[in-house]
Amino acid sequence: MTFTLAIVGRPNVGKSTLFNRLVGRRLALVDDQPGVTRDLREGDAKLFDMRFTVIDTAGLEDVTDDSLQGRMRRLTERAVELADVCLFVVDGRTGLTATDEVFADILRRKNARVMLAVNKAEGKAGDAGAIEAWSLGLGEPIRISAEHGEGMDDLYHALRPLNAEFAERAEADAPLVDVDIPEEEAEEEVDPEAYRPTLAKPLQIAVIGRPNAGKSTLINKIIGEDRLLTGPEAGITRDAISVKSDWLGTPVRIFDTAGMRKKARISDKLEKLSVADGLRAVRFAEVVVVLLDVEIPFEQQDLRIADFAETEGRAVVVAVNKWDLEDEKQEKLAELREMFERLLPQLRGAPLVTVSARTGRGLDRLNAAILRAHDIWNRRIPTARLNTWLSAMTEAHPPPAPGGRRIKLRYMTQVKTRPPGFIVMCSHPDQMQDSYKRYLVNGLRDHFDMPGTPIRLTLRGQGDKNPFKDKKFHTPSRLRKHMGQKSPKGS
Repeated sequence: MTFTLAIVGRPNVGKSTLFNRLVGRRLALVDDQPGVTRDLREGDAKLFDMRFTVIDTAGLEDVTDDSLQGRMRRLTERAVELADVCLFVVDGRTGLTATDEVFADILRRKNARVMLAVNKAEGKAGDAGAIEAWSLGLGEPIRISAEHGEGMDDLYHALRPLNAEFAERAEADAPLVDVDIPEEEAEEEVDPEAYRPTLAKPLQIAVIGRPNAGKSTLINKIIGEDRLLTGPEAGITRDAISVKSDWLGTPVRIFDTAGMRKKARISDKLEKLSVADGLRAVRFAEVVVVLLDVEIPFEQQDLRIADFAETEGRAVVVAVNKWDLEDEKQEKLAELREMFERLLPQLRGAPLVTVSARTGRGLDRLNAAILRAHDIWNRRIPTARLNTWLSAMTEAHPPPAPGGRRIKLRYMTQVKTRPPGFIVMCSHPDQMQDSYKRYLVNGLRDHFDMPGTPIRLTLRGQGDKNPFKDKKFHTPSRLRKHMGQKSPKGS
């Protein structure tokens, strides 16, 4: 990436629509109601042959107090100061307002590089707004239509001179999941350094949970700055926002997500979009931190969220927030561990960490738990060790014998990592009981030290090795006479 472009302007002028147009995907939530965007969202923009980082910001409002709108404004102003260039977007249909003129003056003071774009300027209806925009004193307005993609060539020519002024910047790719293991590598131990986070590919973490659990506050404490919008109001976060940082020496990219309520309670279209965006962030993560509130832990929605992360095959760490408010810590911790083992057996052994997002207590333990979960998620076990273990497991507890014929487990190998996936070759795989599969999965966790990580175990039949099975052969007539058989008609 060459430079950073911040898109700013009043609410509902089309900033998020333009952001989605530049990144080529519907990353930012878009709705007719104003004020949808609250946090800063970064994306990789592509405009013809030009690559740069684009930031979608909350709508600038003329509020300076500590209300939600005031905090949103301060966050946007901070993005203006950090960006290499600002694109000030006004509405060509509505025309200039007094608020536009106030913010044009703010942008001149805070950032020397300001470009002016008149959105919704397609057709004759936008002519008056485009002409009026000259009065802001920010140079020639760029007429665009973010919805229809008009004016992108003019925006390209306005931004192109910036390419030579800024050095390239690295960007992380989406994480690899369900990585196949070639047959010739099945006997090899995986190098622990192979999947260590680097600046080019940081460890990708998603923080999910119910509303007001403290997700944004936790991430702000981790990165050491007030990057995400926080406050006492529940449901502040709407978009799934990613931020990069160096956390205790580990390069990370952390996704903050919207709080997820029960599906039956979600009626607002915007909240549905926010939850869907959070679920998509889980699919882009390698490790998922399920954040609970110590006062109401392991509610039904918490269990659904944790189960979703496990189903998606991500490494899971459970963190209990607001630990500084708990008085009886030892008794509460024992209660939490008992509830965890009873209510989430599919995540048996996953780390349970107590933290305080407000004070920062426990973040070192959370960091260690995430790194260990990531290592286990990438673990590879040689085939020879697996088959030695499988033989011992079947001797200790033989497989079931449906209809009097015992199922034979012949061979086992690991075929995937991220998460670990195994195949067992056996007879009659369709008759194997789920309880015996759980016995094998729990044995893998205990023997090979893989607590908490999702494990995929597939049973597969070897089939009949007889190459002549189901083939029909023509018997010569002389042989049929010798065997006393009648000749078929027409022979």
